[in-house]
This record gives sequence, structure tokens and C-alpha cells, in this order.
Amino acid sequence: MDVRRLELLLELSRLGSMREVADELGLTTSTVSQQLAALASEVGVPLLEPVGRRVRLTAAGRRLADHAVTVLAAVEAARRDLDPEAEPVGTVRVASFGTGVRRALQPLVAELAATYPQVRLHLAEHEPLESFDLLAADDVDLALVYDYTLAPAAWPARLAVSPLWTVPYGLAVPAADAPAQEVRRTSTEVLADFAQRPWITNSRNTADEEAVRTLASMAGFTPRIEHRIDSLELVAGLIGDGLGVGLLPLPAPGAEPAGVRVLTLSDPPLTQRAYAVVRAGREAWPPLRLVLERLAAQRS
Repeated sequence: MDVRRLELLLELSRLGSMREVADELGLTTSTVSQQLAALASEVGVPLLEPVGRRVRLTAAGRRLADHAVTVLAAVEAARRDLDPEAEPVGTVRVASFGTGVRRALQPLVAELAATYPQVRLHLAEHEPLESFDLLAADDVDLALVYDYTLAPAAWPARLAVSPLWTVPYGLAVPAADAPAQEVRRTSTEVLADFAQRPWITNSRNTADEEAVRTLASMAGFTPRIEHRIDSLELVAGLIGDGLGVGLLPLPAPGAEPAGVRVLTLSDPPLTQRAYAVVRAGREAWPPLRLVLERLAAQRS
């Protein structure tokens, strides 16, 4: 049914005559009559009946006018919700890798609760490949994902990508096997010392393994990947127990995980890059735009 015709029917139920409806809406009486006749044809039942020189709503017309109140209110609410200039209201569904949740989204949930209580975030922890599938299926509105400088992402079509932050990565090895004092060496020289060790990569994303294999190839060996773990804490625990080596963020001085040393990879460097990703054209939705703006503000 045409929403505009429903508006005319509702006005007729309120004002009582086509002439008054026409005057109220700046139309001709003929136009009002034609549009209401077209509405009756759409629904397949008479909506008006003559009463002398006037018309009135039939029982079906009155029932449809009652429905029109709800329908038009819902349409108006949808228009307000989608208006780029409207106050942000609604729930933003977000998929993010674990570090993105801890670093960016947890603080944002608290901030929005204080400043925009009508905007809510629904968070789900997913690795990038999973998040891309969720975006494609329209199961989430926003994804926080990552790639590496040595394993750049191939962005699926029709996505809008905004850079967020970067984190330098190094080679994490058991502390007992690390050099007593780290000296500046190329990344391939660092990896070559651990060519025969078991390696640990991510279980739910390919970027970590791609970066490891790229560096290992430059160092002249093929890594023997024995464990696939997506939790950085678990990866650090396995390395600390001497069960392998792998990639971890360079920690602040004195903040290395127990039993672990993270060796610098500087030539070439390995950097993890985080992004906010949405379906192209969705960025103007007020609550999503607000979240993107807050994430960008965290970066600066």
C-alpha cells in the first residue's frame, strides 16, 4: 500500500470530507478522490460509501484508518532513525578481535552509557575472516579487524575501511633461549636462530601465519607450525613453557609475559594494523556514525 494514500485516508477519517482533506494538504479534491480510489483497488475492498453529496468511510475503511495510525507512526520513526542529522539512537552490532574489544570497545561502552544512553553496543569476539562474513550477511553493523604490514588484508568489495591504530610486533621466545642482551639484527637473522623450533600461529585467522611464512621464507626456512591458538595470553603461556615460538606485540619495558622474551623485528619491521570496517553506504546511520567518530577520536 502507498503510504501517502494511507495518509489521505487517515485525514479523511479525521476531517470528514474530501474538500477539507484537499484544503489541509494543498491538493485538489479530484486528486484526493483518485488516490483513495487507487487505495481501495490496492486492498481489494470498498473504503468509501456515498452519504448524500458527501462520502464516509466503510467499516473496512475505518479499520484500515486505525491501522494507518500505527503504520504511519512506524514509518515516521524509521525516517527519524535513518535521518543523518537525527539524534543517535539504536543498537550497533559489533564484531571485533579480542584486543580491539579490550583496547577500544570496552572504554567506549562506558563512555556511551554516560553520554549517549540511547546508543548501545552489542559486542561479539571474532577474528577478521569471521567478521567479514558477518558483515556480508548483515549480521553486524561494524567490524574491528587487523592485518600486518607483511600480510596485508585483501578487502572484500563494498566495504568502507578506516585505519585505527598500529602495534609493533616481535618474535616471542622462551626467556631461557633469548640472548642475554639484544643487539640490532635484521628480522631474518632473528628468525633464523629459531628455524628448528615449533611455531605457534592463529587458529582462526590466516594473517599471522602469512606473516610468519613470509619472514621465514626471507630467512631461508619453512616454519614447522605445531600449535594454532588465537588467544595472545595462551600463546604467551605456551611459549613461556617452552612449547614453541610465535609473534606477540612488543611489550612495554618490564611488562613481558612470564618466561617470555619478545625480540625486536625491525628490518623489515612487523606491524599489526587495526581498522574499523562497515558496509559502504552505512556510515551515515547516526548511532554507527557516532561510534566511528569515537573510535577515530581514540586514535588521535
